[in-house]
Amino acid sequence: MSTNPDRILRLKAVLDQTGLCRSTLYRKMANGTFPKNIRLSTRCVGWRASAIDDWLRNPMFIISPDKRICEPSQRSNLVSEIT
Repeated sequence: MSTNPDRILRLKAVLDQTGLCRSTLYRKMANGTFPKNIRLSTRCVGWRASAIDDWLRNPMFIISPDKRICEPSQRSNLVSEIT
């Protein structure tokens, strides 16, 4: 077990960190160009801090759950795998 668990960031923190507006963030998620959120409760979602950090380092690529690097042409397949 890691001594430094992955933090969960709420929407405001993600928007502040990325500089995106809410509509752009959700549009990018729908297109598969931004990490998917995690449902925390009925009306609460968050994002893994490590996923946001990875996206900020290279927003052109997303790493799939099985650690494959997906190019833009492969993202639609990744989105369907995640959901």
